[in-house]
Amino acid sequence: MACPTRARSDGPQWWGGAPARHTSPVPPAPEDCPAPAPDPVLERRRRIARAAEIGQRAGYTLFGVAVGLFVYGFVVDFVPAIVNAIVVCLAVGSVLLAPAIVAGYAVKAAEREDRERDRRN
Repeated sequence: MACPTRARSDGPQWWGGAPARHTSPVPPAPEDCPAPAPDPVLERRRRIARAAEIGQRAGYTLFGVAVGLFVYGFVVDFVPAIVNAIVVCLAVGSVLLAPAIVAGYAVKAAEREDRERDRRN
């Protein structure tokens, strides 16, 4: 038995066998059909998107902590430990956030290009 690859029509055939307007999805593949291999480009893109999301979350969190420490230091007192913590949070947050933002935009641009290419074909 061959593996199904096209949508099938549930409606009547009109005008000499032309398919009806509405089609239903392909029924599930039988057990003897192999599952399609995952696309390595899409898998890598998914991993990069996840890493960018985590980097952005961590970077923005560190920026928020730095702002909170600054407010605390402004209200209470700017002791050297608070100043050092603010500088470390800003430095590490910047190191994490800059490449994460670039990678996030790159993934979005690649997905948009794929959608546009699919629309043209």
